[in-house]
Amino acid sequence: MAARTGHTKKFRIKKGDTVEVIQGKERGKRGKVLHVLAGEERVVVERVNFIKRHVRPSQKTPQGGVIEREASMHISNVKLVCPGCGTPVRTGIRVEGGEKVRFCKKCNVQVDKG
Repeated sequence: MAARTGHTKKFRIKKGDTVEVIQGKERGKRGKVLHVLAGEERVVVERVNFIKRHVRPSQKTPQGGVIEREASMHISNVKLVCPGCGTPVRTGIRVEGGEKVRFCKKCNVQVDKG
């Protein structure tokens, strides 16, 4: 699927966040976000949604063969895990000290570090 042209959407999930999968075959698994593909509305989560790829021998993989790696999943299938209450939650955004920060809608704890 090609990336959309024009303005890319802003998401409330960022690289490095801990998220839980809420939909699909990997439901209930938690992991750290490795990449956010904003143009495609997808995320890659560490140790979740593994796929197998057949790779030809090359400089990078001299042996070749079948490798496993994480595949992307739609961003709507994951929810941010709150550091305060430890559950998957929705987040809000408010301005504190001239900076936008994310906060947990359940326990009102600030999600962003700093």
